[in-house]
Amino acid sequence: MNEAGFIAALKRSAGSRPRELTLGIGDDCAIYSPPGSKTDLLFTTDLLVEEVHFRRSHPPAAVGHKALARGLSDIAAMGGEPEFCLLSLALPEWADARWHAGFRRGFFALARRARVALAGGDLARAEKLACDIVVCGRVPRGQALRRDRARAGDAIYVSGLLGGSALGLETGAGAAWKRHLRPEPRLRLGRFLRQRLKATAAMDLSDGLSLDLHRLSLASGVSARLDRPLPVFPGATLGHALHGGEDYELLFTLPPRAKPPEFFEGLPITRIGAIEPGRPGRVEFFGRPLEPLGWDHFRRGES
Repeated sequence: MNEAGFIAALKRSAGSRPRELTLGIGDDCAIYSPPGSKTDLLFTTDLLVEEVHFRRSHPPAAVGHKALARGLSDIAAMGGEPEFCLLSLALPEWADARWHAGFRRGFFALARRARVALAGGDLARAEKLACDIVVCGRVPRGQALRRDRARAGDAIYVSGLLGGSALGLETGAGAAWKRHLRPEPRLRLGRFLRQRLKATAAMDLSDGLSLDLHRLSLASGVSARLDRPLPVFPGATLGHALHGGEDYELLFTLPPRAKPPEFFEGLPITRIGAIEPGRPGRVEFFGRPLEPLGWDHFRRGES
């Protein structure tokens, strides 16, 4: 079973949900709408596991930064404002006081910049290090950006340059390595997409463009066409840009007449294609089917 199949099985087993839970499994965040409130609450959780998402040799401050950045990126994808977070750590014997101090330094440096408070969590011992971050955010009621609202005729855009994180993981050097270690959650851009550009759909690029665009198209019941050059990180390959994970840029759709800026606070905004009617989830790259080959935690275990 691949990751999509596993999530679908969980969704079937979960059954009905409370009326106030207006969006559950299947997007970057769950949406909870408190009765009588003008605000929706966003909830997301992300795991960071040793030898899966980071290596023991990585700087502890970078691990702390990434642990929080992953959750904040989900809030950004919904156009939200982060409020507070919960942090759970399973620490092995090798993670000594010096390592933990570095982790805290990286974690809280980003928390201060994003103005998100740590409200609690849990600690345990384990053979390998694992970290779980839960982030709560807010957004005006009914205005969260979602994966399932793209429509035929919408233009497809991405922020930033793609493939840098995959290149950094591969080479362990230069600007790409820094990009891999310290992804930047696009919180201000997410709010700009919601407030000013009226984006129709959005998600963050955590598992690679080919897979994440497939997911957005599937959720929206549409097809996607990529027919323009991708903004590729210097030194990265087209494969890195299409299938490499952990870019944490924003993938979004806009109405066809929208005119976004070429840059947002110095960050490139690039049109790469369009949404079309057709088989849900189908993605074409310059006229040929594009297989969703981004990161899937369970694909390698398939026979």
